[in-house]
Amino acid sequence: MQRRTLLQFASLSGLIGLPALAQQNKVLQISTLIEKDPATSIAEKIMETAYRKLGINFNVHYLPGERSLRSSNNGEMDAELYRKLGMERDYPNLIIVPVPLMTYEIVIFTYGTNFVVTGWESLRPYTIGFVKGIKIIEQNTLGMKLESAPTVRQAFQKMLLGRSDVVVANRISGQAALNELKQTDIGILMPPLATFPVFHYVNKKHEALVPALTAVLQKMQKDKVIENIQTSVMAEWQRGE
Repeated sequence: MQRRTLLQFASLSGLIGLPALAQQNKVLQISTLIEKDPATSIAEKIMETAYRKLGINFNVHYLPGERSLRSSNNGEMDAELYRKLGMERDYPNLIIVPVPLMTYEIVIFTYGTNFVVTGWESLRPYTIGFVKGIKIIEQNTLGMKLESAPTVRQAFQKMLLGRSDVVVANRISGQAALNELKQTDIGILMPPLATFPVFHYVNKKHEALVPALTAVLQKMQKDKVIENIQTSVMAEWQRGE
């Protein structure tokens, strides 16, 4: 009972500061990865719905991965659209909104290179294409041969030119890029290297927003609004809209 009361108080505390922010007509600036893909579209639609419920608008800035994180961490941007758990360890000014927006699945895309996937270490003999700034890939491929690219589409193009043996990327982002490239010769090696949830982060100057955003997203999760957005966006991408 005491825990529930404390949670309710925290949510109310976060809501107290919201009218002032909304009345200022402040538009938040949110950064994310440079490539527009289904994962980004899902996160955008979820957070657009959540912020709108709080009377807040935002603009999204598409930046290279590392620059996006630096900009949201140093306060140039107000928030980071979505990242994995634990980003605050390296970017201490970022505060997580602890409701998952979707599940990320990191897989190996290959153009004729085949091997048994037994975790990250099975990549060591190969040159690995990836999108620069994707932290889980950078952290798990230290000391390996890497070929970075600004977007997964460009990573695939490098692999087709022989610059890399494989591309490691989020499954749905990679599949969307392959559809755009009309490329059917690139396959996926299973099992996935990692599966994990991703979350919205705000810069610490907006810490007061976290309880309210958490409450709104939890209700959206309970009402299956988040699930419906995920399904709708994936259907649009599959239809090529």
